[in-house]
Amino acid sequence: MYKALNYWVFGGFTGEKSPKEFIDFAVANGLDGIELTVGDAINESITEEECRAIAEYAKAKGVGLKTLATGKYGSLSLGAADEAERQEAIAFTKKYLQIAAWMDVKVILVIPGATCVAWEPSRPIVPYRTVWENSTKSLKELLPVAEKLGVTIALENVWTRFLLSPMEWRFFLDQFQSQYLGMYFDVGNCAILTKPQDYIDILGNRIKAVHLKNFKGTDCGGGLHGFGDDLLDGDVNMKDVIAKFEEVGYKDTFTVEMIPFSRLPDLILPDAALSQKMVEQLKSL
Repeated sequence: MYKALNYWVFGGFTGEKSPKEFIDFAVANGLDGIELTVGDAINESITEEECRAIAEYAKAKGVGLKTLATGKYGSLSLGAADEAERQEAIAFTKKYLQIAAWMDVKVILVIPGATCVAWEPSRPIVPYRTVWENSTKSLKELLPVAEKLGVTIALENVWTRFLLSPMEWRFFLDQFQSQYLGMYFDVGNCAILTKPQDYIDILGNRIKAVHLKNFKGTDCGGGLHGFGDDLLDGDVNMKDVIAKFEEVGYKDTFTVEMIPFSRLPDLILPDAALSQKMVEQLKSL
């Protein structure tokens, strides 16, 4: 079981801690790998030379860099009704893919689109059909780039009121018929509507990477307070979920992205105790 930690759990959303600091933390705590984030841990304007230096440092330390994530899709949507925004999202994703290739990262987290964004109430409400059609069009443009670079686009389930069930996900993904497109499955994000095990059973080998977080509660209207600071306490039974992944033969990454939203915005930079707690809970699985 490949166990990793997402940068936001270690360095927050400001990018104050460097990738090298995160790599050193992973070494000190016996993690298999880390997930860096583009837009904070990694600047969008990073050069090829800088990317390769990070990758070489991680390799020398024995720390894996198998996935990248980003928070950019909260403000940029591949399914946007506004064509200028959609094109900007495509341009960002192409650079994101290139950064991954420079770092020899094989999977990037991408949000396919949003009818609304729970954590950004100022974002426009977009019809479901528009998001489906425009996201599909955007991904068809991006897949040749992903294939050329050898990087998989893994679409994550988030609170955007788009693709609300595992059957919708399966239908959406299968229309592309590409080995370079799959799902980045977040086991906590789906918990308010569906058991994670149902996603695992129905999506199977379409799942290319996994985020581990827990959720407790009933409000998906934007409060986000159900995501606390305890990976093992919530509606998701982590040991049962891991057993289900083993049952379907999943052998890729498990990355903790347990962000205590109830403590934001005060928790700009996570304290050491939070990072350490997430590591210890991950290692117990």
